[in-house]
Amino acid sequence: MANSAKATVEEFFRRNASGDPPEHIAELVREDVDWYVAGDVDVVPWIGRKEGRAGVTDFYRELRQQVIAEKFEITDMLATENRVVVLGELASRVRNTGKLIETEFAFDFTVEDGQIVRFRLFEDSHAVALAAV
Repeated sequence: MANSAKATVEEFFRRNASGDPPEHIAELVREDVDWYVAGDVDVVPWIGRKEGRAGVTDFYRELRQQVIAEKFEITDMLATENRVVVLGELASRVRNTGKLIETEFAFDFTVEDGQIVRFRLFEDSHAVALAAV
């Protein structure tokens, strides 16, 4: 089961890295996905709770409109049963402000039957908010 969950998450990152359309990325999530990125939703428009594939599609559309990825490095991928935690570092530049966000991250996925059913992104949300204004 862990290999299947890990394969789904690896495909998720492959689609992201190759610039696949947001709809193609969202195909990997279940329609009732529990998707949440913590932070100040009044300042950072791409974060918060998203509903369904449409919400995940909107997340990636907004993210790509707002930031330019400069670095994305996965340092560890830990898989047990249907859960995969991915650790790493990223750097993104906010288009409107020109400010750079540099932070470590943890992506927390739960996968069932080849689809992501729960997603959490943990990063320095304070640094993200500061860069967005």
